Amino acid sequence: MSQPILEFDRASYSYPCNARSAIQSLNLQVPAGKRCGLIGQNGCGKTTLFLLANGLYQPQQGKLYWQGEPFRYDRKSLTKLRQQIGLVFQNPEHQLVAATVEEDISYGLYNLGLTESEIARRVQEAIDRFDLAELAHQPVHNLSLGQKKRVSIADIMVLEPKLLLLDEPTAYLDPRHTQQLISLLQQIHAIGTTILLASHDLDFIYRWADWVFVMDRGQLILEGTPETVFAQREVLEQLQLGVPLAIELMEEIRAIVQRNDNSNIENFEQWQQQILEARRLL
Repeated sequence: MSQPILEFDRASYSYPCNARSAIQSLNLQVPAGKRCGLIGQNGCGKTTLFLLANGLYQPQQGKLYWQGEPFRYDRKSLTKLRQQIGLVFQNPEHQLVAATVEEDISYGLYNLGLTESEIARRVQEAIDRFDLAELAHQPVHNLSLGQKKRVSIADIMVLEPKLLLLDEPTAYLDPRHTQQLISLLQQIHAIGTTILLASHDLDFIYRWADWVFVMDRGQLILEGTPETVFAQREVLEQLQLGVPLAIELMEEIRAIVQRNDNSNIENFEQWQQQILEARRLL
């Protein structure tokens, strides 16, 4: 695995009036430069992990490290940290704060104290990169959900973070907007941004991610490549997660081949490997 860009070291966090820890002695390393998927049932700690990773919450036990250095929670350090670790919430309504798209994208830049010319340059670059020219002067409340999600990602990427965190970005999107989001994430990753994305869509995670984390009850249960993680079917079913449809189909075809002609198993194994390699090209 690559050198970690973000590390949780025995980190724990509990919400007030809740006996069970949302995050419990969590050890997790996000590899630099990878597309990472995070899966688990509701309540497994995914959102709390993101809020800790962005410095919005502070662990009650343990530590977090950013590029090998421990988190510092003074105002100046947090401002710098949140410029480098961008968080996109599941509901874009919780993130969009200005009247128009252009104003919303510029909002975070003004908090950095940049010059007017630098702000104008970055905003225009974001509008061009995320195909928002036709929406730039539109009221935010008039946008569709897919458009709002695109603007919320632009809001973060205009800060030029090294790590992008996304909490359920495909939630409530139709297939067309989901495909647009996937293309957008490919562009973001291509410029060198590490991505950590939480999703219940196992088929999406299987196709998209380089590395997968599986969480349950605030702890890391499994991690590895999609092929390695989703091969642990028994563990995933115990967690009531299941496996991607592609793997279901592969197992059914394998069973059919075995029943009909055991001599074809070797050919099937070669075919299966070709399919797994082709997945990376999707």
